[in-house]
Amino acid sequence: MLQRRIICFLSSAILVLFFSSSCFIQMAAAASTTPAVESADSSKAAVHIVYTESPQDEEPERYHLRTLSAVLGSDEAAKEALLYSYKTAATGFSAKLTPQQVEEISKQPGVLQVVPSQTYQLHSGPRKHHFGPGNLH
Repeated sequence: MLQRRIICFLSSAILVLFFSSSCFIQMAAAASTTPAVESADSSKAAVHIVYTESPQDEEPERYHLRTLSAVLGSDEAAKEALLYSYKTAATGFSAKLTPQQVEEISKQPGVLQVVPSQTYQLHSGPRKHHFGPGNLH
């Protein structure tokens, strides 16, 4: 019984290590690739994640819109650019911003970091994985 539990535990640990290392390797590969060369149009907007301090006396979304308005010039432009407000695990928002706007918003009070939005693919396709002793590839 104890031997069976140990084997089960070791199998689980190996699976966790396998998945963790696969995700880490793919994320590292994605991060190490050089970004595509920007087009000659430097005003092209792209989605960025803007991490902010937690607002004290204001609703997070209103705070995010106010921060964007300071850079974009109006509440309407801010509402159009805002894609999502993060309020639970992190405080911030995603918005479509040009490189110049990214530079400007990075200088705003309460803005901690601005990073381009990235999508990671965790597996390469529909290939089925059969896990078990000797089947980890």
